[in-house]
Amino acid sequence: MKSGRELLEQIETSVCASPTLWWLGQSGFALKYRQAILYVDPFLGSGPFRGCEVTHAGLILCTHAGHVDAETVPAMLAASPRARLVIPKSVAGHANSLGIPYGRMVTTDSGLRVEYLDDRIYAVPSAHDKLDWTPLGGYPYLGYLVRFGGVTIYHAGDCVPYEDIVARLRPYSVTIALLPIAGRPHSFEIAEAAQLAEDIGARWLVPMNYENPDHFIEHMLGHRPAQRFKVFERGEMWALPA
Repeated sequence: MKSGRELLEQIETSVCASPTLWWLGQSGFALKYRQAILYVDPFLGSGPFRGCEVTHAGLILCTHAGHVDAETVPAMLAASPRARLVIPKSVAGHANSLGIPYGRMVTTDSGLRVEYLDDRIYAVPSAHDKLDWTPLGGYPYLGYLVRFGGVTIYHAGDCVPYEDIVARLRPYSVTIALLPIAGRPHSFEIAEAAQLAEDIGARWLVPMNYENPDHFIEHMLGHRPAQRFKVFERGEMWALPA
């Protein structure tokens, strides 16, 4: 797998006629389609490269305050002067306390849409054992749905199942579901992630936030043979098959 400058050059220069993903570790991904380069929940303190080396970011999406990494996100914004940080609206004050100007932020909430180039980013609530909502702050934990052409990539952030999550996601016709599988307190159990992928009709299930993928692979092969899935190596490039 590539890392460092070689990986950054691959992300920047690859011609991506279909949506393409790179896993950066934990819940961090780089997404690219045509001219759009997005980063979701990047934690780059331990590689595969440093935030200050990312000069090509368009949008940086962080799903909640705990995923606005102080070592990564401000450095990425400084190195990518046109980039904007997409965050839940209740996280703006926290991001500003890290030195991020309000003018570099795009705040959002469940049901809202962010336009970027020819692509759209929608948000749905994520639950950390429950949905925490306030009239002023909205939902502090979000999942993002990135619409690249006719493909929708769902990144759940940290999330556990909640009552109407399927009803909220199904209208978006999710193609790729990026789901955390580390278990409680803030992730799906493996069987729950597989069930959600089936319930929303996701074509591909991609696990994230795990220590060892062996149990996931065993579960999918043994219990969900019809569900396509992809397990990444860190720094691996994967273009959505036609």
